Amino acid sequence: MKLKQIVTQNPEVISPNAGLMEAAQKMKKSNVGSLPVCDGERLVGMITDRDIAVRGIAENRDPKKTKVREVMSDGVACCFEDQELSEAAELMEALQIRRLPVLNSNKHLIGIVSLGDVAVRSQNGNIAGEILECVSQPKASAAKQNAISRRAFSLYLEHGAKPGHDLDNWLEAEKECHRKEQLSVQGH
Repeated sequence: MKLKQIVTQNPEVISPNAGLMEAAQKMKKSNVGSLPVCDGERLVGMITDRDIAVRGIAENRDPKKTKVREVMSDGVACCFEDQELSEAAELMEALQIRRLPVLNSNKHLIGIVSLGDVAVRSQNGNIAGEILECVSQPKASAAKQNAISRRAFSLYLEHGAKPGHDLDNWLEAEKECHRKEQLSVQGH
């Protein structure tokens, strides 16, 4: 099944120059916990309610003055609409994420595929269950995982891969970064 068959299209987005208050209000209005951050039609990141709380409010930043770009997550993993659901599921599992932006061939955001989309629209409860099991596993440290994911994403792109394509290469880059992290912790 192709992602374009199950993606939630036309998601609410926010500009990187918008304020945190506006982001929070859009989340409330749309009853969502995250928003794609787009500069025009180009996806530049994601902002979550947790980003606002932890990187914004907990750091004593004024939600009326702080810009989305200051607390958003950049380097977001994504897939393309013509990819198979199984590829997106593998990526969601590997990165322990519940939502994945979906781009068209022009690299413009067309939607979001979520764990809920997989469960309801894919007609394959097994895939949704597998993703849920993987994303629910505890992580050693969210900061450490984000750093590893960013290094893997950079390594992946350095080898000429396009985000969302060559999934095996992405997963191998992720594993290599985890292996190096474990060796550095062990003092090798």
